[in-house]
Amino acid sequence: MNNMEFKRATGLLIIEVVGSNPNGDPDRESEPRQRPNGRGEISPVSFKRKLRDLLEDPNTPLVKILPEKFSTNHNIMSYRILESRGRNRKAIADEMGDTKNFDQTKFMQSDFVKKYWDARIFGNTFLEEGAAKGFIKTGVVQFGVGVSISPIEIIRHTNTNKAGVQEGKNQGMAPLAFRIVQHGVYVMPFFVNPNYAPKSGCTSDDIELLKLLIPHAYDLNRSAIRPDVRIRHAWYIEHKNALGSCPDYLLLEALTPTRIGEVENPSNDWTDYEDKTALPQELLSKVDSVVDLMTL
Repeated sequence: MNNMEFKRATGLLIIEVVGSNPNGDPDRESEPRQRPNGRGEISPVSFKRKLRDLLEDPNTPLVKILPEKFSTNHNIMSYRILESRGRNRKAIADEMGDTKNFDQTKFMQSDFVKKYWDARIFGNTFLEEGAAKGFIKTGVVQFGVGVSISPIEIIRHTNTNKAGVQEGKNQGMAPLAFRIVQHGVYVMPFFVNPNYAPKSGCTSDDIELLKLLIPHAYDLNRSAIRPDVRIRHAWYIEHKNALGSCPDYLLLEALTPTRIGEVENPSNDWTDYEDKTALPQELLSKVDSVVDLMTL
């Protein structure tokens, strides 16, 4: 494993949703998530799932064109996904070994820590018993809830299937099954906290890989109900040290687009917002660097 020393960072995703459902709510028949005040939501779990899905299959074109330290047959075994779909919890427990007589030092040197990128970076909720409690539950990287700047308008249509979805019927219908956000701009903050790296095993290479994956989270994970979700900006602001050199909220506020005109009405397109393309000089002097991952 490589260097665990890296600086604290503040991130902000500016996500534009066009005729898509960015995150369905299972409690509301997969309706796009929406707050009582009308503003849309994208859950952190949903976005992290997109990143995991990008790495889950090592044979995809994306993985094959990653830098060699991530993509060669030998190295790729260090970037597997713990929380992959359909994982058997007992099999994971067997991999982890004896958590009741947990030894943090030995565990940090284990193949388990070296193998799973998402556990090192997002944390590991599988350590829940005995002496293992308190270790690797909180990850180095935390994504916040994505919230739309203005309320969203949800369009509902009925899906039809000419071939039929039920035996003996010529055609089938799924009433109001097609539920999309007409247009919305969401802001999703994320935070890189090196304070937890010694407990999770997260390295500077793990953070580098995160930065490479974020721009492709939606483009390479399109679906019929989510055809057009655009990351307009993926700001990554590195502080001057591991503790932080500027309050996060100042950085987030400075890079959040401003709605033009009727703030409380749903937007129609990107031109309804005033884009922010740089940090003010007084904040720029307080951080080490600021980059838009979408332009790299």
